Amino acid sequence: MSSITLHLQDTDGSTHTLQARAGRSLMQAAVDAGLQGMAADCGGSLSCATCHVIVAPEWRAALPPVSADEAAMLEMTAAPAEAGSRLACQLKLGPALNGLQARMPATQY
Repeated sequence: MSSITLHLQDTDGSTHTLQARAGRSLMQAAVDAGLQGMAADCGGSLSCATCHVIVAPEWRAALPPVSADEAAMLEMTAAPAEAGSRLACQLKLGPALNGLQARMPATQY
C-alpha cells in the first residue's frame, strides 16, 4: 500500500508531518505518531468525539460526506464544532487525501 503524507497541527500550535499507510484512518495515524492532542478514547468505534479535528478549507471537498452518526457525535465535542470539524476516525486515508492539512482543537475533553 502507498504512503500518505499528512500535516496535523497539535494543540500547542506545532505542525507534525506524518506518514501513514493508505486505508488507515487519520485518527490511527495520529495515535500511531503519539500526538498528545488525539485522545481517541473509543478507538475509532464512533462512540465518542475525542478525535475531533478541523480540516483546512482547501481539503474539505475531498472528504466523504458526514454521516448522521458522525454529525450526532460532532454535537458532543468538547471544543465547539466549526466549519471543517470532523471525527478523524471517519477519515480513511487514500491518494486523494495525500497532503491533507488539519488541526486539533484546544481540547478533546
